This record gives sequence, structure tokens and C-alpha cells, in this order.
Amino acid sequence: MTSNTLPPRTTRRAAPRPPSRSTSSASSGTARRGVAGALGTALLCLGVLVFALPFLFTIVTSLRTAADVAQAPLGIPHTFTLKNFSDAFGQIHYGRSALNTLLITGLSCVSITVLGSLASYPLARITQSWSTWAYRLFILGTSVPVFVVVAPLYLLMRDLNLLDNYAGVVFVYTAMYLPVAVFFYTSFIRSIPMDIEEAAALDGCGAFRTFFTIILPLLRPITSTLLTFVCLQVWNDLIVPLVFLQDPAKRTVMVNAYSFIDPHTVQPTTLFPAALLGVLPLFLIFIFLQRHVVAGMSAGAVKA
Repeated sequence: MTSNTLPPRTTRRAAPRPPSRSTSSASSGTARRGVAGALGTALLCLGVLVFALPFLFTIVTSLRTAADVAQAPLGIPHTFTLKNFSDAFGQIHYGRSALNTLLITGLSCVSITVLGSLASYPLARITQSWSTWAYRLFILGTSVPVFVVVAPLYLLMRDLNLLDNYAGVVFVYTAMYLPVAVFFYTSFIRSIPMDIEEAAALDGCGAFRTFFTIILPLLRPITSTLLTFVCLQVWNDLIVPLVFLQDPAKRTVMVNAYSFIDPHTVQPTTLFPAALLGVLPLFLIFIFLQRHVVAGMSAGAVKA
């Protein structure tokens, strides 16, 4: 008899498929993004250290005694004291000089924002050759450094009897930063639709009423950005108050702090506390108004 049993079948295993190109490219892309992210984090940390270390060194040196700094300027501090700040507070007449700086900064910011917004509205809406050339002249003014015009401005303020006067310093700052304000406001107003002004014109609003009731409230985001820039520049400026204010009772914080710099010797335990006291008001203002400043900058950037 013949057997009807069949021989056992042999099962063949499928050969492993090579990884597809999409999978390999995705994994390589993920690896590259990981390397780029790690490199970016390292560069960010390095940048923070570069900017933070001098500030920390200034704070630590301000709290050390003069003998400790002379013994090891970059060494580990052994003693700390607040006497350096109290001495600098009295020597630079901090209260009076801070009020002078606050008065000059506030008046300059008001004049720059008011004149800049009023000048930018016709420059943004009038499409004629003279308005284009006027706008270009304002933009050209942003590239002129103060060192070039300080001598003519000094002679002009002298002839106008505005030397050693708060009004003269405010006029100088207004002339310096008005081109920046015109550039900010003109670019922002051009992004506002004309339909709003046309609807106001149909309701009988003139140019001035349209500006003050419709356009001016829309300028709040860019105004906060501009005020942040102008406040930092005016408060930290040294050249203009040093040249145009000779009365010691009218000097600003930065000018009084600069008086501690000697051509031959520099005492860090006196200079550093004075510099920190000079930037302290701006630092406190930024801490309390940080949310509003950042919100204004973000809104201005999105609107533009």
C-alpha cells in the first residue's frame, strides 16, 4: 500500500524589510533638531552669563570694603558692608539728582510723544512729494549722532539764554528723539485702515477731531514701546546734561555718578554703588510695569 501522507511543509521566514527612507529621514531630522536645540540652549546660557556676570560683579564689589577689593579685586569676598551705598547716596546728592533726572525724562517723553504723533499723522496720510521728502528728512535725522551737533546746539542754547536750564535740555532731547518718534508713529498709522477715518469724516469729524478721538487711542501700543526706548536713553544719557547744565544743583544722577571717575585712579567701591543707585529707579519701574511694557511691545509688533 502506498502511503497518502504528504511530506511536511517547510515555512519560509520573510526577510526583514529595510527601514524606509521616510523613517530614516524623520529620525535624522529629529536628531538634528535635538542638536540644534542643545546648541541654542548652550548659546543662550552663554549669552546670559556674558550679560549677567558684569552686573553681579558690580553688585558684589559694591558690597565689599575697599581693603578687601584692594587685596583681591577678583577674589572671593570676605566681608560685606552697606556703607558704600550710604556714602554714595550722600556724595551724589541722590534725592535731588534723581528728581532732576525724573523731571527732565518726564518732560522729554511728553514733548516727544505729543509732537511726534501730531507730525506723523499728516506724513502718513498725505501722499504728496513734500510729505515724502519731509519723512525722509526725519529718517535722516535718526542717523545723526549727538557728538556732531553738540557744539552748534550749545551756541544756539547760549544765544537763546537756555543754558543751565531744564527747558533747554528738554528741547535738545526733543530734537534728538523726535525723528525716532516720527518713524515709529508713521509706520504704525500707515497700518491703520482708512475706512475708520472715512466713516468719521461722513459723521462730520474734522482732521483734528479724528486724530484725537480715533487715531490717538489706537497709538497706545506703539507709544508704550517708544516711551520705553526714550526713557532708557534720556535717563542714562551723560553728554547732554554734562554740557548744558553747569549748576551742580541741576545735575542728573549719571552726571553726579560720573564725577567719581578720576583720570588717574578709580575707586570701585565708590563708583559702582553710585552707578547702581543711578539705574535703580529704572529697574524698579520696569519690575512694576513689566507686564504693561511687554504687552505694549507685543501689540505694537502685531499691529505693525
